[in-house]
Formats: sequence, C-alpha cells, structure tokens
Amino acid sequence: MHYLVIEHFRGRDPVPVYRRLRDQGRRMPEGLRYVSSWITHDLTRCYQVMETADPGLLDEWMGHWSDLMEFEVLPVLSSAQVQEMVSPRLGP
Repeated sequence: MHYLVIEHFRGRDPVPVYRRLRDQGRRMPEGLRYVSSWITHDLTRCYQVMETADPGLLDEWMGHWSDLMEFEVLPVLSSAQVQEMVSPRLGP
C-alpha cells in the first residue's frame, strides 16, 4: 500500500529536519520504503510517498521525527488501480 505523507515543518523551518536527515538518515524501520518526495517552494511542507504492507511502521517512523514535524497520512491508490476499480461501472 502507498501512503501520501504530508509533513509540516515545525516553526516553518526545514533546517532542523535536513540536519537530522544528514546526520542520522531517514530512520525508517525495515519494511517501510521511501518512494519519492516534493517540497513546497516556501520550504514549509514536504509531500512524501511511502510504501508498506504494515501501516504501524509509519507510526514508528513518524515517532523519530514528530519533534520536528507534524504529519498527515493518506492512503492512496495509483490512477491505474482506480481505473481498474471503476471500469465495470463506466458502462458502454
């Protein structure tokens, strides 16, 4: 399953986040995979895609970062998955 993780940098400051990332890495538990990420132009939020079969691993990972960021987590589907799901309902 894929998850869109929206990270809001505390104090609107990305520097502590990137300092920890440089010094300690992503600190992800085994079974959680980083896919990709994008940062807003004003450097206040990160939109990150993560993959795992165990959503509890997201909680464990976020625990390593919750002092520097607030999180929103949304399970997401690919466009291909949604197309397959809705195709029987499209009609002729």
